Amino acid sequence: MAKSVMVAYVLWAVGGPLGLHHLYLGRDSHALLWMLTLGGFGFGWFREVMRIPAYVGEANQDAGKERRRPPSVGPARFAGQVCVGIYFGTVALIGLNSLRFFYLIVLPLCVGAGVHLVSSVGQQTSDLQKTLATCLITSPIFYGSTFSPLPISLAASVTAAQHRRFKPPQTPGTTQELGPRLYKLGLAWLAFSAPLGYCIFHNTTATLYYLSDCVAALLDIFWFLPWLRSVLEYILLMPYRILCVITGGGYYEEAWRKVLEVLLKEYTEKEKEALQVLSLDVEASPEVITRTYRELAKRWHPDHNPSKDAEAMFVKISDAYEVLLQHHRPRRFK
Repeated sequence: MAKSVMVAYVLWAVGGPLGLHHLYLGRDSHALLWMLTLGGFGFGWFREVMRIPAYVGEANQDAGKERRRPPSVGPARFAGQVCVGIYFGTVALIGLNSLRFFYLIVLPLCVGAGVHLVSSVGQQTSDLQKTLATCLITSPIFYGSTFSPLPISLAASVTAAQHRRFKPPQTPGTTQELGPRLYKLGLAWLAFSAPLGYCIFHNTTATLYYLSDCVAALLDIFWFLPWLRSVLEYILLMPYRILCVITGGGYYEEAWRKVLEVLLKEYTEKEKEALQVLSLDVEASPEVITRTYRELAKRWHPDHNPSKDAEAMFVKISDAYEVLLQHHRPRRFK
């Protein structure tokens, strides 16, 4: 059945960042790429407003005509290969870096998969085996480096560009049904997102503390303008207030209140125990915490206190201070 330009534009407008128009046109590689990058990080989706008629023409062209000349690599596709290769490598660094042989096997394979996905968009493709082999050869040179996805992706993109070819033409009646295509795309999307989602969920506390540090640092910049600081704090908490209004409170409000406690630098149970060790209340300032720690550390130092419990108490005081120091990290200790 011939594809319609109007339908393609409607799907582009409604679900373009998710690749709905590419699903409609049978461009599954392009659709998967858009699902994983939200429309080429937004830029590719806007760029397609002028290219949809060409995509529809490719989908409707005669499938029996085979091309012999190798396709050329445009700068946009090459840049996309490099960027998506780095993107896949960065996601691997976040979600899979605890695996054995990560830098030797896992990382290069992830980068190569990203490069090959971009090289397979449309009617073109490249040699997957040679692309992955290049990644595996390049990876040991930059072993352990956080920036290794960049040179690996560049090498893989050059290899993919040198081994480009057109995809074999489809004969009429060989197009798969939508159900199996969605099943395969769903598995690919799950394989990409599951490790990242697990890592974010597993490190929720660390992620929230990182966000809280950023929020606290931002608000502390405006310490000399209390009214502006209050306005910014109100704006930052607006999503929480809206959620409470929508849900009407209850369980969701309680759950978000716990998140809010972290974001607002409220003390956790471990930090409250640290306050008890130093005999401080929750209103203690960083300066008071530091002064109290020094006094207690001097009193319980094993060189000055002959008690049997002195060393254990000194260690306990030091650990408590480190916990509170981490809590007040965005602020300056004297």
